Amino acid sequence: MWFQRLRSQPTVVQAIWTVLVVAFLVALITARWSLAFVSVATFALSLLPVLFQRRFGIRLPVRFFGWIVVFVFATIFLGEAFDFYNRLWWWDILLHGGSALAFGLIGFLFAFMLFEGDRYAAPAWAIAFVSFCFALSIGAMWEIFEFAMDQLFGLNMQKNGLVDTMGDLIVDTLGAGIGATAGFFYLKGREFGGLTGLLQEFVHANRRFFRKFRR
Repeated sequence: MWFQRLRSQPTVVQAIWTVLVVAFLVALITARWSLAFVSVATFALSLLPVLFQRRFGIRLPVRFFGWIVVFVFATIFLGEAFDFYNRLWWWDILLHGGSALAFGLIGFLFAFMLFEGDRYAAPAWAIAFVSFCFALSIGAMWEIFEFAMDQLFGLNMQKNGLVDTMGDLIVDTLGAGIGATAGFFYLKGREFGGLTGLLQEFVHANRRFFRKFRR
């Protein structure tokens, strides 16, 4: 049964899970305990969307789930175990922008869900603005978390301090803006770089939360 569930997942998810299992086994053989821990942690976090779906009854489209697993893999496994954050100067920027964009889309879906999918309940710009604020607030809270970890435990999550923090917030703002813009275009019935298609997939997969949705 477990093997059948594995095969039903997107190819990219199957590939990532296979890499994590192989990395864990190699880490055990070579006594690289930190790599073993990161491999297990990444695998466990990649399964959270599955538990989330079962707990809240929300169906995640295949592309949504695939993007989440890729993001977790890039952040935890590649970023920490293989030090991509220091090897590639743009890695942190890419992940911050990607996460802000994703939270912009999530914020839009949450706001749209509150109106049960009624696109005429509020102006499109207002719902888009709410999603923008939601995504940016998540980014700001993450920067507070990094500051707290550095101050309390002597870590170096902020790296260059103010410069790193402001750079991350600027990238977060751009990503949140793109996500919010995608939501605005979706409400207007227009395409926006494939992102409106993702929103449409989610709405159609969870129609019970969008009872008032009309084309």
